[in-house]
Amino acid sequence: MTEFITFLQQKGFKQSTQKQIKRTVNDFFSVCRTEGISTTKKDVLKYLEHLKKAGKQNTTINISLRSLRYYFAFLLEDEIITSNPTNFIKIRGVKRRKLHQIFTAEELTQLADDYYNLFIKNFDDRKIKKNLRQYSFLGSQRNYCMLTFLIYQGLHTEELEKMTLDDIDLLKATVRIAADKRTNARTLNLNASQTGVLIQYIQSTRLELLQHYTEETNRLFLLSSKCKGTRKADEKHGNSFNYLKIQLQSINADITNLRQLRASVITGWIQTVGLRKAQYMAGHRYTSSTENYLPNDIEQLSDDIEKYNPF
Repeated sequence: MTEFITFLQQKGFKQSTQKQIKRTVNDFFSVCRTEGISTTKKDVLKYLEHLKKAGKQNTTINISLRSLRYYFAFLLEDEIITSNPTNFIKIRGVKRRKLHQIFTAEELTQLADDYYNLFIKNFDDRKIKKNLRQYSFLGSQRNYCMLTFLIYQGLHTEELEKMTLDDIDLLKATVRIAADKRTNARTLNLNASQTGVLIQYIQSTRLELLQHYTEETNRLFLLSSKCKGTRKADEKHGNSFNYLKIQLQSINADITNLRQLRASVITGWIQTVGLRKAQYMAGHRYTSSTENYLPNDIEQLSDDIEKYNPF
C-alpha cells in the first residue's frame, strides 16, 4: 500500500484524498476477500451492490468506484494486471459533466481560416491607438499560432503557456507536451498546415514580440501578462487567452470558452482513432477521463456497457 500512496502523491492528490482512497480500497478487499491481481468485474459489482444495500447514495458509490479505478490503474501501470476491472462500469443517476457544443474537425479548421482572414490577412487597426497597432497585430499572429495547437492537438491553455522552443521538433514535425498534475506527457504530430504557421511565428513574430517582453525566455508563446507596460492592446481584456476567446466569439457566437475546442478535438479523436489512442493523445491518465467525452447517452451505445452498469 505504501507504493500505492506514492503513486497517488505523484498524481498530485491531497493527503485527505489519499486517505479516502486508501480507506475505500481496504474496505473493498475486506468485503470481497479477493486479491488485486485476481479481481474481476464481478468483484467490483459485488462491492458496489454492497454499498447500495448499505444505503449509500449513488454519488457516494461513484466516488468509491473512482477510488477503486485509481488503485487498479496503479496495478496496471506496474504491469501487475493486464486490464482494469473497473473500466466501463458507470453508476446511473450521477450527474455527469455537461458536454460543450461539439465542433467537427472541418468546423474547427474553418474557424482557424476565418480567424486568419479577419485578424491577420484583413487586419483592421483603425480603432487601435497608433502606438499599439504593431503589438496588436503581433498578438493576433501569436494567437493564430496558439489556435492551431488548440484545434489540432487539443491542448489546455496551461500547456500552451508552459511550452518551450525545445518542445518543437520541426524536422520530425512533432511537439512534446510535458506532464503536469492533470495530464501525462505525450508527443503529438504537427498538422501539415500548422508547420508553416509555426515556422513563421518562431522565426519572425516571436522575435518581434520578444522586444516587448520584460525578460529573456525560452517559452514558445510570449503572452501579454509578461509584456512591458500595463495597457498593451490585449491586456484590457484580461490576458492573451481571454482576448483570443473574445476574437473567436466574434467569429462564432456558439463558442463559450477555449475548453470547448479541446472537448471537440477529443470527441473527434474518439470517433476516428478510438478510445485508447484518444486517451494518450489527450494526456488523460485514466480511461474514465476520456469516456467523459463520449455522447451523453453512453449507456445505450453498447450491450456490454449496459451489462456492467448495475444501477
